[in-house]
Amino acid sequence: MTAKRVGWAGVALGFLAFFVAVPPLTVRSPLVVIVLAVLAMAAGSYAIAGGERRLGWSAIVAGLVGLAGGYAATQSGVANLDRVVVWGALGAATLRYATPLIFGALGGLFSERSGVINIGLEGMMLMGAFFGAWGADLTSSWILGLLIAIAAGAVFGALHALFAVTFRADQIVSGTALNLLAVGITGYLFVEVYGDLGTPDDLPQVPNVSLPIDWLPLLGDVFGELNLLVWLALGAVLVTWVFMFRTPMGLRLRSAGENPLAAETAGLNVVRTRYFAVMTSGGLAAMGGAFLSIGFLHTFTQEMTAGRGFIALAALIFGRWRPGLALTATLLFGFGSALAGRLPVFSPSGAVLFQALPYVLTLIAVTGLIGRSIPPLALGRPLPRS
Repeated sequence: MTAKRVGWAGVALGFLAFFVAVPPLTVRSPLVVIVLAVLAMAAGSYAIAGGERRLGWSAIVAGLVGLAGGYAATQSGVANLDRVVVWGALGAATLRYATPLIFGALGGLFSERSGVINIGLEGMMLMGAFFGAWGADLTSSWILGLLIAIAAGAVFGALHALFAVTFRADQIVSGTALNLLAVGITGYLFVEVYGDLGTPDDLPQVPNVSLPIDWLPLLGDVFGELNLLVWLALGAVLVTWVFMFRTPMGLRLRSAGENPLAAETAGLNVVRTRYFAVMTSGGLAAMGGAFLSIGFLHTFTQEMTAGRGFIALAALIFGRWRPGLALTATLLFGFGSALAGRLPVFSPSGAVLFQALPYVLTLIAVTGLIGRSIPPLALGRPLPRS
């Protein structure tokens, strides 16, 4: 058996060490958890010795996490476990928490694949959250609210492109300034329009989509009743992949981010391409914000995005600037948030601590501890003056 296969087996054993201790299996003996975790770490050591260092360390980490989580579960009451670990509810909540991150990560992918760093995703998402709620309230239509949110995000994207592409400003500084500007604009408009009363209770909402699959175990609980924007986010992942890697327009956009001089020599208008990409980025990030205000929470509060734009950017790096891997990363972040929401059954303070998991994962992503992520070659480099 190859070291790679042993490494993957170790990762699987690490996860199994946790899953045997929670419903529906609910094994109560810590010995089973310990044996599985030790086997996972042994398999990881074997993989490292065989040259599969990254996979081997992943198996060891999975073993340690499985050991900690599985042992803690064996010490808990079965009734508490049955209340917390409801896989159908956890799956649906994971998708809800991941949806704004998916939109944000896809938005970041468009911008950064074209060569423009977009740290302003947080501000674009916040703009989408406010203008989605305001637009829906003003027009009494969630569709128009969503369109207004997308337009607001695209305008913010155009502003970022103006500084980053036309004025050749530092893209990190430009994005940071946009984030601060978004906080100021949405905060001022919120107080000016809604005052102390907040957004109305009858704010138009993006509807849920009900599927007749209740009879399917687990899948019925996860996918049977989801918001329309959740489905749009999942569909956007596929559309983005097709556009980016299977169409001539996607190839041109990627060439602007890899070698803009060669792209210009071949006749591509790199400036226009980057403007299109950054404005698309803003529109997608704004959809994530609109999901928060008129799809999930049904209200707007100041700074309600709470760093989700930065987490989406981390998911993009985690996913190595590819739609499918970015989706996986957002689901991981979403699962952490969903699980934290159910942990107060055990410990309210522990649940608050667990809510920091997405930010810890963000640090892991941006510091490259998961392995080196190679960005587009021209990312962050302004175009030379012609």
